[in-house]
Amino acid sequence: MSNIAEQDGRLVKMAEIGVLHQTGILKTLLGSCVGVALYERKLKVMGLAHIVMPNSIGREQSFGKYADTAIPEAIRQMTTLARGAKLSLTAKIAGGANMFSHVLPNSTNTIGEQNIVAVEKILTVLQIPILARHLGGTFGRRMVVDVDSGLVHIHVVGQTVVQM
Repeated sequence: MSNIAEQDGRLVKMAEIGVLHQTGILKTLLGSCVGVALYERKLKVMGLAHIVMPNSIGREQSFGKYADTAIPEAIRQMTTLARGAKLSLTAKIAGGANMFSHVLPNSTNTIGEQNIVAVEKILTVLQIPILARHLGGTFGRRMVVDVDSGLVHIHVVGQTVVQM
C-alpha cells in the first residue's frame, strides 16, 4: 500500500470543500465532523467536504459547513470542474466521533452521530452509494484521498492505516 499521507496535498479545513481533477491529494482532520469523499471514477474527479454540522436550517449560510449544503455544493463544483459532464458518483465517509465521551460518557445523539445520520440521509436521497465508512468511536482521524486512484486512507494515532 502506497503511503499517500506522505505526499503533498491540499488541506481541506473545517467547513471547506476541496475538488480536484485527474491528479492530486486532499487531506482533512476529523473529530465529530464528517468527511465526505465524492468520486467520479471514469473522469477522475474528486470532491472532499469537511462537514461540521448536520443542517443549515435557521443558521448563517456557509456552503461547506452543513451536510445539507456542503454535499450539493461539492457536486456543483465537481460538475463545473468536469465541464458539465454527467457524474456517476460514489462516496466514502469518515469521522463522526464522540470526542467528549470522557466528559459525557452516557451522552446519546452527539453532534458526531447527528452528522453521520445527516450525511447518510442526504447521500441516500441523492442516490449516491456509500462504498466505505470509518465512523464513530472516540478518536480523531486524518482522512487522505487520492484523486488518481480514488483510494481513501484513514489514519488514527496508534492504529494501522485503513485503506478504503
